[in-house]
Amino acid sequence: MRLVKVGLASVNTTVGAFGANVDRAITLAKELSSQQTSIAVFPEQCIAGYPAEDLVQWQAFVDRQWAELERFTKETAALPMVSVLGVAVTHAGMRYNCAAVVGGGSVWGLVPKEKLPTYNIFYEGRTFARGIPGMKESHRGVPLGDFLFQCDFGLVGVEVCEDIWSADGPMKRRAYSGAELICNVSSSPFRIGVEGTRRELVSTRAGDHQCTIAYANQVGAQDGLIFDGGGFVNQNGRMALELPRFRQTCASAVVDLERTMRLRTENTTWRDDRKSWSAREPAVPVVTVGVKTKREGLAFPFPAHRSFFLPGKETRPSAKEQYCEDLMDALSLGIGDYYEKTKGFSRIGIALSGGRDSLLTLLIAHRYASRANVPIEAFYMPTRYSSEGTRNAAELIAKELGVRFTVISIDEAFEREMTAAKEMLGPGKELTPITQQNVQARLRAQRMWNWANTSGGLFLQTGNMSEKAVGYTTIGGDLMGALAVIANLPKTVVMYLLDYLFEKHGYQGIKAVTAKPAGPELAPNQVGEDELMPFPILDACFHLFAGEKLSPADVVTAVTTMFPEVPKDVLATYVSRFVKLFTISIYKWVQSPISLHVGNLDLDRERALQLPVVTRTEW
Repeated sequence: MRLVKVGLASVNTTVGAFGANVDRAITLAKELSSQQTSIAVFPEQCIAGYPAEDLVQWQAFVDRQWAELERFTKETAALPMVSVLGVAVTHAGMRYNCAAVVGGGSVWGLVPKEKLPTYNIFYEGRTFARGIPGMKESHRGVPLGDFLFQCDFGLVGVEVCEDIWSADGPMKRRAYSGAELICNVSSSPFRIGVEGTRRELVSTRAGDHQCTIAYANQVGAQDGLIFDGGGFVNQNGRMALELPRFRQTCASAVVDLERTMRLRTENTTWRDDRKSWSAREPAVPVVTVGVKTKREGLAFPFPAHRSFFLPGKETRPSAKEQYCEDLMDALSLGIGDYYEKTKGFSRIGIALSGGRDSLLTLLIAHRYASRANVPIEAFYMPTRYSSEGTRNAAELIAKELGVRFTVISIDEAFEREMTAAKEMLGPGKELTPITQQNVQARLRAQRMWNWANTSGGLFLQTGNMSEKAVGYTTIGGDLMGALAVIANLPKTVVMYLLDYLFEKHGYQGIKAVTAKPAGPELAPNQVGEDELMPFPILDACFHLFAGEKLSPADVVTAVTTMFPEVPKDVLATYVSRFVKLFTISIYKWVQSPISLHVGNLDLDRERALQLPVVTRTEW
């Protein structure tokens, strides 16, 4: 046996908070060392925080990282452990996103990231240079490039985040060059379903390359991005450790690297592939790490249920619970980290309408606030169009959650504002019905901003993605807020989450809100689906047109199959309406607040779906 204890640490970092970030990493390093960890893996860019975006263009921002890397190295020097953590460096006019190998008071090497994502939410090709196979340079006297690291327990390869996502990444040549353990420092943001994808990916890579993989992910929110943390130790396709998600934590597991080497000798396909590769490619050079790790007394790893043949107890939640809890955990983490890391707020405020969107926003905020002891204030601002039912529903859920609830009518101000607007139009002119609706929404937003300015409150915007996509929202009104919590949740997901939360918690306020059709109550008997289209069809149009990039004609074909109970001519009308509204509403998206990113498609123009504001649809 050649036992080694591999540790993972999820660090909650803030961009530019160098001292605090490294303090957190040092604390976790000491905790892992107390568990007799031999090698500890930390997230990508855990010194500077991720993503730093264009801040890396300031040389002082990059230089400070090296100073903090040296501090981490110094303060962990006495630990009998090797650490791998993320850092940026500038070398020969290039900036590199690196994994640093440190231990025993020294930095032993820097390995640059090779696969730089510049898609979806990522812009790394804009700011960083990529590492290349065979790169062998020296930065501040430290090897910089494509290296392996000989530790006293085995041969280690290191890589950064996206490198593992590419089938043509550096892992193959490093494993063929002898690396038994591959350490991946990662900052992979949360998306719905990504945990299962990551688990399968790590297992596949470990099996393909017949190696042990240690994968550590960043946790916490940065602007609109949410990092769910977690991580894996996987030996040749078998999971040895899964780190908990959505919290800063660390854990370790023992693996037998002799098992990894034995499986290589038994796998004839791997051996043949390795032989073919070595005949045409040079081996990756090795740096010797002068750290004596403490591995005495490590026990051979065995299943918790003490059987190598029988399955363990299944503890995974149902698909519905996993989906809903992941979303609730991610969004509440997004609110909490925005609230805490900006250090600019003393409370949270929501304009509670008695509708589904503001209700879900309140429930998400309450999940964070109840844990962090942060006060929430809810404001109900009715006009003549507001129903008694929505007021009662809003008051009921506020009471159930213990949230301060204030009713302040805006009807008098609504009348005054309509009179003033008519005067601006001139004699004989009347406000359009849409303008009358928008006046109400803008009055509510103005009052929320006034409250926020004086109270130091974080004003949460409550609109959903479906209605935002088609412009069913008001600039200066319900589109406004400091942070958009559910702006990337389709309306069907909003309703699904509310059903789940009612099943789980039994809040009667949820039942009261969902008892009536969804609508903004800005006009008599207003129902959202009547003015737009059924939300399942709207969300299907959004996914197919904006996500799958289908032409309108192809969208009609697809939704006709999806919804055979609806006449094709009606569906064609819905699709035409969606495409028109979607295209003319782009100018609204760019004026909306920062939104929390939870999927592969959203309407944050700086993050995911980048579309010109001025455009025509002749194509």
